[in-house]
Amino acid sequence: MSRRRQEPDSGIESLSADEQDLEASCEEGAGCAAGCAEGCAEELPAGESSSESSSSSSSEDDSDTEESDTRRSDEEQEKKESQPDRNESGGVNCLPHCEHCRNENAQREQVTPRRLAGGQYLLKLDADGTYQCSVTGLIFEVTEAVTISYSLLSWSKYAGLVKPPWVVGGPLFDVHCKAASALTSIAFPHSLCLGDGDSHPAFKVLHIKDAGAAIEPSMDYSASHVRWLVSSLSPVGPLIRSEEPLLYHGAVVLYKAVDGDPSLLFRVYVATNNESFIKDIAKAVKHSKKKFIKIDKPPVCQKLLQKGKRYRLLCEPEAEVTPEEIEFVDGSLLKLKSYIEVYLEKHEDFTLSLIELESEAVVWKAKLRESDWIHYDQNKNELKRNAGSIKRRKSTNSFSEEETHCGKKQRSNSATDGIKTMNLLTDQQLMAIAKLFGAEWKEVAIECLQMEMKDIQQIQAKEQEVNIQKFLLLSKWREREQSNGTAQNLYSRLSEKVSYDIVQLLEGFMAQ
Repeated sequence: MSRRRQEPDSGIESLSADEQDLEASCEEGAGCAAGCAEGCAEELPAGESSSESSSSSSSEDDSDTEESDTRRSDEEQEKKESQPDRNESGGVNCLPHCEHCRNENAQREQVTPRRLAGGQYLLKLDADGTYQCSVTGLIFEVTEAVTISYSLLSWSKYAGLVKPPWVVGGPLFDVHCKAASALTSIAFPHSLCLGDGDSHPAFKVLHIKDAGAAIEPSMDYSASHVRWLVSSLSPVGPLIRSEEPLLYHGAVVLYKAVDGDPSLLFRVYVATNNESFIKDIAKAVKHSKKKFIKIDKPPVCQKLLQKGKRYRLLCEPEAEVTPEEIEFVDGSLLKLKSYIEVYLEKHEDFTLSLIELESEAVVWKAKLRESDWIHYDQNKNELKRNAGSIKRRKSTNSFSEEETHCGKKQRSNSATDGIKTMNLLTDQQLMAIAKLFGAEWKEVAIECLQMEMKDIQQIQAKEQEVNIQKFLLLSKWREREQSNGTAQNLYSRLSEKVSYDIVQLLEGFMAQ
């Protein structure tokens, strides 16, 4: 995979006294294991961290012919873009769309890991060789059959350990292997564009250990990866130092606010193509006071992003865009993730374009239609109608016995309609899910389904068979959720915490 071998290095570069002091303040995560809990990323509108004023975006009037050409161009571009794979955070696994990067096509075996609770991945390799994870992009070189577990971490938690002139080069991972000596090297994906080979950046890795953190040399690098010879296993991620301006593969991630307001409100995140960064964005949105859904559009920027350059987000037809302009920085180390807010009063199709101000080049573009989020809104409205109908009937207390019987029948019919509409999970489906749960099922039930320990203990006291215990717990959750005891609801609660097998099963139920 080598594009250019690193210059000979004397060895590990220890942190300075100042860095060690900063590291001590982060010791909570210094020896972080794969299942350690990360701090929640917070969000901050881009306008609050810059001096730009908020105002409505403006766009030039185009002729009918130009509008028609633009519409065709939008549709062709979206068709051309392949849909990216999802990761456990609801983000996307973005591959570089760069002419320079496409020049290198090393042949290596692609392997798909099993997804475990807590966002961990498990990979069982049957023989020696070089393997690439199809989800994260990590490349493992092993000398024998091994089992490797790994998880994606947040750089912001270790921000105090990354000191100038070093900057983040790619995602941060915590890797573990039962036979550590058999895992000889790991290649980490990076988010930089190295151009035609004229640039000479220095790549190293930050290795966070129990005893502290150190900057260790990399073995070599390519247009897409940084390879590191394994010294020991704990959180590791690539760093880069360059005398030239850094060019990043970028991604634009969209979220839509879900509320009763008839207007439209979106958050637009401009990020480096770094899975740690994108996972932080998903966390920030999840912990926002407002509820958001992710809008699936091709995220990869068609032009490179450069630190310090200014970019403008345009909306056609015109909308309120705040801020109108941003200065790009890699926000991997920042706990507050900046975003651009887009507000439209009317429900109508619109186009968003990210423009580099200096060259006026289109960096990213997407057409958004009501169909991109209408299914979620329809499901939400159906739930509201069912809940409102039941509430209105309960508010009347002057029923005769016959009317009460009739009312019960109506409630039954209404519930049946809701079940048909929302695909209420059946006993057979719940049992299939229960059989796939591992030893972590109690933790998942408490953390994700808001069940209580006493519920679990009561079930265990009545039933000895473990799969039946899991089934009864899921049934209790379905009963509590009433008309919202659906595959979609269970998927939204469990997708980040359970195995990939359960995620696939729930996706199959939703498709029925």
